[in-house]
Amino acid sequence: MSKETESEIKITRQMQTGRPDIAAQLFALQDKAYADFQSKLLPTVPRETVIGIRTPDLRKMAKQISKTPTAQEFLHSLPHRWFDENQLHAFILSEEKDFDTCIVELELFLPCIDNWATCDQLSPRCFKKHTTELLPLIRRWMASKHTYTVRFGICTLMRYFLDDEFKPEYLEWVASIKSNEYYIRMMQAWFFATALAKQWDATLPYIVQHRLEPDTRSKTIQKAIESFRITPEQKELVRTLRSINCVC
Repeated sequence: MSKETESEIKITRQMQTGRPDIAAQLFALQDKAYADFQSKLLPTVPRETVIGIRTPDLRKMAKQISKTPTAQEFLHSLPHRWFDENQLHAFILSEEKDFDTCIVELELFLPCIDNWATCDQLSPRCFKKHTTELLPLIRRWMASKHTYTVRFGICTLMRYFLDDEFKPEYLEWVASIKSNEYYIRMMQAWFFATALAKQWDATLPYIVQHRLEPDTRSKTIQKAIESFRITPEQKELVRTLRSINCVC
């Protein structure tokens, strides 16, 4: 029997018991070696709070308990003690299909996020059909004083507004965010590298004219060069911008 099948059976059995103790169910799926590995990628999360649950197991658990009384009790038991509980919370919210319900729960959860992984895993499927309602929320999130709320706002703008619904003003929204927080700066760089791949002509002036903070600009260039979505010719041009000083 494969490890994946064993995990699925274990999760199903746990759900059938009806136990409301989510932490106990998570510890039954613990992989201590994975916890050690994972904690090295999470400098803002204390090692002792990482149980060590693999993402596929968390996703399966989220799907199985979503819409149950156990899930509702869990969502309202903030703040959570364990990193893996925050991950599970993000996956449960990502399963939510009702936009209004999702936003209510999201507003409660965002201030509790303390790491990039939980922030970036949080991707509610209902957002795609509600982009009009989403825009003012994104602006409010990006104006927050909480690092990961800002990061989530930028990430959401990147996911849903760099394709058919793109407007050049969205680039300025992100560029205008001034912060010394590493995880905000890196999300700005990720946003602009993705924007270069999808909206090259509108985005390039932000690099050429040094309209980003120096470290954000440098990271954007690095990510663009590493991207599979940018052509070799575009990458060559971006490389030449690395050492060009601002002449604005």
